[in-house]
Amino acid sequence: MSVMTRRLGWLSILLIGAGMMGYALYSQYVLELYPCPLCMFQRVALIALMLVALLALLHNPGRTGQRIYGLLGLLTGAGGVAIASRHVWLQNLPADQVPSCGAGLEFMMETLPLLTVVREVLTASGECANISWQFLGLSMPAWVAIMMSVLTAVVLLTAFRWPAAYSTGSSIVDA
Repeated sequence: MSVMTRRLGWLSILLIGAGMMGYALYSQYVLELYPCPLCMFQRVALIALMLVALLALLHNPGRTGQRIYGLLGLLTGAGGVAIASRHVWLQNLPADQVPSCGAGLEFMMETLPLLTVVREVLTASGECANISWQFLGLSMPAWVAIMMSVLTAVVLLTAFRWPAAYSTGSSIVDA
C-alpha cells in the first residue's frame, strides 16, 4: 500500500492544473470558444498556482518552506476561486442588470495602466455574462471555481495537514 507524500500532493496539483489548462486551450483553439477577460484572469491564477506547485515539488522544502509554499498556493487558489465565482455571479444576473460590454482585454492592456486594467476586468463587462459552454448544467467558470476549490484544498492538505512521516515517504502503518 503506497503512502501519500507531500511531493505527490504538489504533483497532483500540477497535473490537474495542466489538464485544466489543456482543456482551456482546446476549447479556445479547437472549439473556438474565445476567452473573455475574466476567463483570462482565471487562467493566470491557475498558472500561478501551478508554478507554486512546481517550485514546491522541485524544492521539496522542510516544514517552514512547505508552509510558505502553502500560503502562496492558498493565495493564488483563493484568488482563482474568487475570480471564477465573480464570473459565475455575472452569468447569473438578470439580463437587465448585466453590465454593458467594454473594451477588449488586448486593447485595454495596450492603452491603460495595469491596475486600471485589473479594476476594469474585475468589474466585468457584458461579454463575461455570456454562457457559451455547459457540462452537467454548469458553465465553464463554475467548473473552474469547483476545481480551483479542490486544488486549494489539496494545497492546504499538502502544506499544513499531512504529518512529517508523509514527507519522507515512510509508512505510518507497517502492515
